[in-house]
Amino acid sequence: MTSIISLLLYYLAFGVKLKLPTYAPQKLDSVMDVFGSLSIASLVSLLLPKSWWFIRQPQSPPLLPETFTDVISNTEISRFLHSTPIHNQLSDQYPITPRSSSLISQRLSSIFSPTTSFIILSFIIVFGVFLLWVDMPVGLSSSNKPVITKWHDYTLKQAVSFVARNGTVIVCAVSQPSLLFLNNWLISVAQQKHQDKVLVIAEDYTTLYKVNERWPGHAVLIPAALDAESAQNFGSEDFFNIESRRRRHLLQILDLGNNVMYNDVDMVWLADPFPYLQGNHDVYFTDDMAAVKPLNHSHNLPNPGKEGRINICSCMIFLRPTNRAKLVMSKWIEELQIQHWSKPMKSSDQPAFNSALNKTAGEVDLYLLPQAAFPTGGLYFKNKTWVQETKGMHVIIHNNYITGFQKKIQLFRKFHLWLVDDHSIQSPLGRL
Repeated sequence: MTSIISLLLYYLAFGVKLKLPTYAPQKLDSVMDVFGSLSIASLVSLLLPKSWWFIRQPQSPPLLPETFTDVISNTEISRFLHSTPIHNQLSDQYPITPRSSSLISQRLSSIFSPTTSFIILSFIIVFGVFLLWVDMPVGLSSSNKPVITKWHDYTLKQAVSFVARNGTVIVCAVSQPSLLFLNNWLISVAQQKHQDKVLVIAEDYTTLYKVNERWPGHAVLIPAALDAESAQNFGSEDFFNIESRRRRHLLQILDLGNNVMYNDVDMVWLADPFPYLQGNHDVYFTDDMAAVKPLNHSHNLPNPGKEGRINICSCMIFLRPTNRAKLVMSKWIEELQIQHWSKPMKSSDQPAFNSALNKTAGEVDLYLLPQAAFPTGGLYFKNKTWVQETKGMHVIIHNNYITGFQKKIQLFRKFHLWLVDDHSIQSPLGRL
């Protein structure tokens, strides 16, 4: 029974490793080694009973185990003695072979009893179902794990097919310096049970390999890769190029027939945002203005402010795969091509997004999400009164009104939103 339990634990650990390769795979390997060794040792001890040892020592009379009467009843001993020919008993003072054979037969019959056979059969069935449940993409099974270089050929179409759930993909774009923020955001997404939908657009090969090593299939790189250090700096040319490229990726996902949510990774989910995405609107977005709105504010595109422009955030968007949503994305890409990067302007893609919304507003069903649920960082982190008045309504918090990784981390910690310190185990990536 020890061997059977050990084998069960071994294959269970193996199955967990297949499904959850991110949770300390080295430790699982050690556990599997222990269970595997234990099961082999137990099987050997079970199939090679002590009576076999006496075959190698015929010169000494075998000693019956103290518990022999527990193994063979008196009736069975009597039957055994009467069934043994007299001349065999006289010619062989110590009939090792029949006795050993009887012991082996009983041991084997105990191993393959109806109860044990049922347990083994049940395990085989359950394990087979478990393997079917492990919904890994083609080429990602444990017997055919891709080497690092194979991720070069992993396409956006393959990645979307793998991560999409109920026709929805959650997308973020990350370079290596932002991995801690990715992990912090992922923890909050996992707490709302939506991590399986996440696709990481890797902007460099370090990120591609790191994510797919711990979370196979959830990262894809669409060439060409950018310089990781430069791309992290808000206002840099590479930062602008990353933001410009992201919109093409979103349009491609729409063309594949999926809803797509885009998030920056300096966000934290406090609640499930999907109940707020009801209806059949084409594009959902949030206001980046810190001015307080009434709780029942309009969900239409806001009117231009004093400067004659709107300020819709391009960092949290939800799009449905409609032709109208694709029109917005195409217009956004067009505006980005017009708006060239310049160092004095420190351009981002947000002005182009606002321009695209303004130019398509009459043709597209746009929906402004409630401010109380999706506040901008300038409101949530700076207006304590408003935060208290809207307590319990907040869904996604965006740390976007300051720049610099360390400053953002300090602010998150101050508001108890830096989750990687205490909740890394909840991330599909584990502790980075």
